[in-house]
This record gives sequence, structure tokens and C-alpha cells, in this order.
Amino acid sequence: VFSMAWSHRPDPSSQFRLAIGSYVEQYSNAVQIVKKLPGAGGENYGNQLYQACEFDHPYPCTKILWSPDTRNLGSKDLLATTGDYLRIWNLTDDGSGRGTLIPKKEALLNNNKTSEYCAPLTSFDWNESDPNLIGTSSIDTTCTIWDVTTQTARTQLIAHDREVFDLAFARGKDVFASVGADGSVRMFDLRSLEHSTIIYESPNLDPLLRLEWNKQDPNYLATFMVDSRRTIILDIRVPSLPVAELGGHLGCVNATAWAPHSSCHICTAGDDSQALIWDLSQMPKRPVEDPILAYNADGEINNLQWSASQPDWVSIAYNDKLQILRV
Repeated sequence: VFSMAWSHRPDPSSQFRLAIGSYVEQYSNAVQIVKKLPGAGGENYGNQLYQACEFDHPYPCTKILWSPDTRNLGSKDLLATTGDYLRIWNLTDDGSGRGTLIPKKEALLNNNKTSEYCAPLTSFDWNESDPNLIGTSSIDTTCTIWDVTTQTARTQLIAHDREVFDLAFARGKDVFASVGADGSVRMFDLRSLEHSTIIYESPNLDPLLRLEWNKQDPNYLATFMVDSRRTIILDIRVPSLPVAELGGHLGCVNATAWAPHSSCHICTAGDDSQALIWDLSQMPKRPVEDPILAYNADGEINNLQWSASQPDWVSIAYNDKLQILRV
């Protein structure tokens, strides 16, 4: 298990719902939707998840996200995945009354019509303010902003000097940032794409793997370098200097997630099998030295997601397992 995402939909049947992607180094991989049995509660959650559907996916998903569109209740139940291309899937109830779903591929978005080769997509983000926008990052140094309704690329830009590893939208619909193999964090504004701002460069220009934008306080971003045990917290008002560095891990960091309901909490997870939650409310006045909560998993944690619709739950992936933790 690598990629995973919590559903955003507020209706009770979708509240406790995750999409998870397999990670097998071959062409045929799969995506599963797992849901909690209605009425299932108590401590023993593991026995109460069931598979609502499964569908094939070419190559492993590098990322998976549900549509953030929760305002239109009648809207399609969409899920997006990246790998060789950006794909959008539409999930409908199969009418059996068992809560199982039928997946249908809604779109395959490819901006490179000329070549028979594709440049794999490393990550993407779905804009919460305008759910019609998806931004993807690619190993070909570009980022592409897609229009979901028309299934076309609104804009494609060369974002970095080398591969782009992640892209994240800020709050609102115009600003996004990306990180990549050139060791920089760059910020873009869709209203003026002719320039970007370099917010940070890693000390030896070591590649930066992931980028998480704090949705509660859009001044803050989190990123980390490849094979690094530290998570870097950046304040976009103070470019080039981290406002905090979170140690605490004994192996390299693989994932970070800001709390969806609090501007000053962040979770980090890594190869030391630990998931750590940090309280950043005192920064930058004093350094953040120790996490406030720690969880030890039974394997190296390669991904984590904090549920926005139910902020008490954090999901982690290690080995072939998905585990759901109560905060």
C-alpha cells in the first residue's frame, strides 16, 4: 500500500471512506475503496472495514485524491489518480444496498500528444476553492494545471530545472507551490505565471520530495529532503530560512500532514516506523524540540493522511497494511 486518501463528502455513507493504491513494481496495480461498516464503532476498527470496490490501475498510483467538491451534493463522486497519466474516476452506488460501488473511468488527461512516451506524474493536488482545477507535477520538469470539466490543460509551465516531485495549492484558487530534484521550493500565481518566487533552497540543493501547505494558516509550508530525518517548516513571509526544523525521527521522513482543523499541528512519519505529532504554536519564538504524541507502527511508514472530514483520524501505510489511528 502506498497512496491513500480520505473522502471529503459529508453524507453519512461516505464519511469513513478511504481510497488506497497498491505499490507493485509492475504494470498491473489496483485501487481499492474501503469503507467502515455502518454502526461499527468501538476500539476494534480493523474488523469493521470492508472493500466497496476495486479496479485495476496501470503502474502504481503516485497519489490519489477524492474531489474536494462537497458543496454540490448531487455532484459526481470523483476520484483522481496519477501515475503514467492523470485519470479521473466516477464512482456510483451499485444499488445492491451493501454500500458497494461501480467505478467508471471518466477521463484520461494527457498533455503530450506528440510522443509515444509519457513522462510519469510524480504527484498532484486538487484545488479546494475551485474543484475544477487539478495541478500535476512531472519528471519532465513541468507542472500542468488541468480543467476537470473540459478535460483540457489550462496551462503548462517549466517549473524547475530538474524533475518536479510535488505540487500543492495554497488556500484560494490562484497560488500553488512545487518542489523538486533541484532542491528548491517555488511559488507560482496563476494570475501572473511569467515569474515564480523561490521560497527556499536546500543547503546542498538536495532534492526536496514532498510539500504540504498549511490550509489553516497559508503562510506555512512543510517539506523535507530525500533521505533526511528532519522536516522543514517554512514561512513564506521569511524566504530562504526555515522557521523550524523538526527532528525526532531515527530514520528518513517519508510523509507529513498538517492537521486539517488546527493551524499549529503537524504529523510526520518515517522509516523508523514512527508517526509523530508536533505542536508548532510556540514557533518561531522557541525551537520545537519534541513531539507531543508518538505512535510506533510495525513497519516503515511510507505514507500518511489526516482526515479532513473527521480530524480525529489519521491513516498510515506500511508494508502491505493500512492502519487507522485515533488522535
